Amino acid sequence: MFAQFPAPLNARFARNRLAVAGLVVLFLFLLFCFVGPLVYSTDQTHTDLSQVNLAPGGAHWLGTDAVGHDQLGRLMYGGKISLLVGLAAGLLATVIGTLWGAIAGYAGGWVDAVMMRVVDAGIAIPALFILLVVSAITDPGPLGLVGILGVVSWLVPSRLVRAETLTLKSRDYVLTLRAIGGTHGRAIGRHILPNSVSTIVVAATFQIADAILLVAYVSYLGLGVQPPATDWGGMLSAGLTAAYSGRWWLIVPPGLAIILVVCAFNAIGDGLRDAFDVRGRA
Repeated sequence: MFAQFPAPLNARFARNRLAVAGLVVLFLFLLFCFVGPLVYSTDQTHTDLSQVNLAPGGAHWLGTDAVGHDQLGRLMYGGKISLLVGLAAGLLATVIGTLWGAIAGYAGGWVDAVMMRVVDAGIAIPALFILLVVSAITDPGPLGLVGILGVVSWLVPSRLVRAETLTLKSRDYVLTLRAIGGTHGRAIGRHILPNSVSTIVVAATFQIADAILLVAYVSYLGLGVQPPATDWGGMLSAGLTAAYSGRWWLIVPPGLAIILVVCAFNAIGDGLRDAFDVRGRA
């Protein structure tokens, strides 16, 4: 997607060194999690009690955990789930919020008032609380987490897109389309949403970062992906007690991975926001 941006936009993004660093970090983690297992193959399903809690060394570069799983391989495996769930949930939340906000802003009047009161009510309830309650009741897998996160996280994007729609619907090209008999759906699909792409893209990056954090929170509390599968939050939870025994390799790598990936998405989001901002053009 980045490669398809207009050249001036690429240049403005490239001037933000922190955003570029975030893009590089994200690319390296994608390689690590999705290509790494092809190079560094490990068994993350079966336990090996003869290899329990080994320190980092030649055979196991990041040591092993309490059931003998290779920690480096588990970091790759858990990262794949964390990234896939975070990406899918963030995009789902952005899609739902975009459609909701565009319809509310374009319709206006009582439709807008009712739809935005729903958003206000949802924002008043912390997303993490809803996620914990639903996870405790349903015991979701990765696909279930994507659905739950998408449903509880779309509220902020909807407000952003609604604000953008309120501005765009009064533009001449939208009014002209309506004057010649164009439908509301055509106005939204051909003019409102394409001209809101900057808001949507920036919102998506922040939603993905938030989704990765929420998945880590839930898994840390034991309500996320269940063994033998895992994610970075689950690895943190499993290694917490071991950290007091000096086995740092069970908690530091997944903790750093979460911090770096979330910071990378936030930096990319900041860079895209600055690049899309017309006032930032020089």
